[in-house]
Amino acid sequence: MGQSSCRPKEVTAQVTSQAPWPGTGGVYWSREELEARNRRLAHQGVAAAEDVLVKRYGLGVVGEGFELLRAVSQQFNVKLHTLADAVVRVPAPDAEVRVWFPGRRRYSPPRLPALALEPGSRGSQGAVLKAVLHRVLSITQTPMGNVQLKDGHRLHLTRHTGLNTYFTEFFAFVDNDTTSCAQAAAQHRQVTVRDVAGADVFDEASRYAILQSGSRAAHSVPLTSSRGAVMGMVSSHHERPLTAFSTAQLAALQQTGTDAGRWLSWHWNTVVLDALERLHTTAIRRLH
Repeated sequence: MGQSSCRPKEVTAQVTSQAPWPGTGGVYWSREELEARNRRLAHQGVAAAEDVLVKRYGLGVVGEGFELLRAVSQQFNVKLHTLADAVVRVPAPDAEVRVWFPGRRRYSPPRLPALALEPGSRGSQGAVLKAVLHRVLSITQTPMGNVQLKDGHRLHLTRHTGLNTYFTEFFAFVDNDTTSCAQAAAQHRQVTVRDVAGADVFDEASRYAILQSGSRAAHSVPLTSSRGAVMGMVSSHHERPLTAFSTAQLAALQQTGTDAGRWLSWHWNTVVLDALERLHTTAIRRLH
């Protein structure tokens, strides 16, 4: 995969009288509908991981796979959905081997000089993502934004500020291309939506969810590893239509996305794999 381009793709607005402003019908999800959808999507990933564990280790007690996932996720401070995704996606260890990743080299977390991190917090995903969001909102000069992490084919909302509950519930999971963040992830480049009201990147339900939160424009930055893999996304939201960002702003956003992506890659290859290793050794012990 190639590296992300610094120059963003711009999604221009063509405002018409049919633009769906908050309060119009036909695109609104009820709280109950959103909660049910999010529970279902969250359960899918965990259930798939449970199924893998049952088949791989012969777990026989109902719920044993879930309890194992939960215990290890808490021990290593890894989100349950992240660990479940890793169980499903990482190739299985050889049968009966006690070490899943033999010879794996360990590294310290990469330095993040541009981020405002508390001393000793460089290894904390929560602290790093909070600092990434703060940095992006400082560059783009807005109080609204969010961070999403890549889980398989989905983006999962992880941090946010300045956005209301309907927005965060609606975009808790993004698995289609009807948002600017999904397009930025697919294209490995920054994407600017100058005016949400008329931009054709959104379906009507997504447009409604953004507009009702008070956002009229958005800018999405992919968080990319050194190999160009998209590890997540950070987006800023703006209460007025956007003009173009300066070259310096775009370069700073690009660097932030690169730094954050490198850190997330380290976290996956160190902390998440440590958690998988512990899960494996615990399950093997239960077999014997």
